Amino acid sequence: MKNVFLFPGQGAQKKGMFLDICQKYPEAMKTVKLAEEIAEEAISAFMWEREEDELARSDRSQLAITTASLALAKLLASRGISPDLCAGFSLGEFSALCMSGVLSFEETIRVVKERGIIMQKACDALSAASAGSKPGMAAVIGLTPEQVEAAINPLALEGIAFPANLNSPKQTVISGTAAGLDKAETLCKEAGCRRFIKLKVAGPFHSPLMAEAAARFQEVLASVTFRNPEKRLFSNVTGKEISSGEEARKLAIKHFTHPVQWMSEEGEMAGIIDCKNENCSGEWRLFEVGPGSVLSGLWRDSAYSTHIACGPLNTVDSLAELFCE
Repeated sequence: MKNVFLFPGQGAQKKGMFLDICQKYPEAMKTVKLAEEIAEEAISAFMWEREEDELARSDRSQLAITTASLALAKLLASRGISPDLCAGFSLGEFSALCMSGVLSFEETIRVVKERGIIMQKACDALSAASAGSKPGMAAVIGLTPEQVEAAINPLALEGIAFPANLNSPKQTVISGTAAGLDKAETLCKEAGCRRFIKLKVAGPFHSPLMAEAAARFQEVLASVTFRNPEKRLFSNVTGKEISSGEEARKLAIKHFTHPVQWMSEEGEMAGIIDCKNENCSGEWRLFEVGPGSVLSGLWRDSAYSTHIACGPLNTVDSLAELFCE
C-alpha cells in the first residue's frame, strides 16, 4: 500500500492540540522535545497553554503546527507507514519538504522558526501602518475562484485585497488589509457568496502585501541546503511536482506572495494515484497528517473523493484504528 501525506497549514492550530497523542506515544513527545531544543522555544507550551489569539501569531503557530505534523509523521514512520507522495498547504509544505528529504528535521525547524518571525514582523508593520487595524485572510464560501477574482479585482488593483488560496470550486481565501477585507466582504456578498469567514491567521499571506517579508526570507534560505526530493513532492505555487532542491528553494520564497494553487495540486496528485475515474487502483491511501481536518474537507469537495477518501490523523482514536490497537 502506498501513502499520500497531506500536511495542514497555519490556521489549523488549536489550544491543546496533539496533547493526547504525546501522552500515549513517547516517541511523539520525543520529537516535540527535539524540536524545542533546536528552536530554543517552548513549543509544547505554545500548543497546550497559549490561548487561541496568542497561538494564532505566526511566530508561535508555525512552529507548533510544523512540530505536531512532523511528530505525527515520524510516529507513523516508526510503525512502518511512510509517505510515497507529499504535499502541504502553505506552511504545511515545509513538513512535506522535510518528509520528502529536501530539508532535514533540524533545518526544517530552524527555517520555520525564522519564517514565522519574519511573517509576524511583517504583519505587525502592516497593522501599525493602518493605525492598529490588523490585516488578515478570509474564506469566501459559495463562489467559484473566478467569481471571487472578478468581484475583488478593483481591490487588487488598489493593492488592498487579493485571491490567496484557491481551495475548491466552492471556497477561495482572500488576503488583504483590514479595510480591504471589509470592502471585499461587501463585494463578495453582492456577487452572491453564502458566507465570508475571517480566519485565525496573523496576516495577508500569499499576496503582494508580503513582498518585503519574502525578500528577508530569501536571505535566510541562502545558507540552507535544499536537496533533491527522495519522495514525490508537490508545490503550492505551481500546483505541480517539484523536481529539484533548487526549484523547492525558489518556490519557498514565492510562497509569501503567490496564491496557493491547491485545486491544481489535488488534480496533479489525483492523476498519479489514478483516482480521476472509476478505475482507481486502490493501492493508495490519503492521510491528513497534522492538526485539524481542513485538507480532508477540501479533498471531499473535489471530484476525486468518490474514488478515494482522505481522512485526518490527529487523535489517539484515529491512530489506534490505523495501528489496529
